[in-house]
Amino acid sequence: MAEQIIKTAEASDEASIVAVVVLAFSADPAARWAWPDPQQYLRHFPNFVEALGGKAFAHGSAYYAEGYSGAAMWLPPEVSPDEDMLAELLQRTGYAPVQKDVFAVFEQMAHYHPSQPHWFLPFIGVDPHKQGKGCGGALMKHALVACDGDRTLAYLESSNPKNVPLYERFGFELLGTIQVGTSPPIFPMLRKPR
Repeated sequence: MAEQIIKTAEASDEASIVAVVVLAFSADPAARWAWPDPQQYLRHFPNFVEALGGKAFAHGSAYYAEGYSGAAMWLPPEVSPDEDMLAELLQRTGYAPVQKDVFAVFEQMAHYHPSQPHWFLPFIGVDPHKQGKGCGGALMKHALVACDGDRTLAYLESSNPKNVPLYERFGFELLGTIQVGTSPPIFPMLRKPR
């Protein structure tokens, strides 16, 4: 496997990073539960990415693998997603039969977020065409250096059970399972600094 070169995103990288995240999540159980129609997913998921993780760009904590083969959007301690934008977007564009459950899932997620300062990983993803080449691991290693350097917790919610073992390899511990109504399971995970 070739060594992955990870770069910090600049404003000019934002559209490319959002695009690779949209590609990476195109078969994600939770994303496609909320937007099962492909056209609706492609139209609205980029806005969801911006609302949940977009503040990473302003804080210098969005990263990408050279060639935009993968990306990660981290929110530093004390920085939160744009909750008003998220609620409005989900209310306006989410798949109507599951909207009530979507909001209940978000309520449960809030209970797992650590109360102490932590880095939050809303998104990490690799272009499906380029998976299996170490890109996800390189992105994770790159960001965890800052968490360990600051002696700060790292937190994420895995929306795909296939990714839980990857996160565990990097020291994340499973806190529980979130599932409401017809929702796929979501796995909140916490990592103590090393």
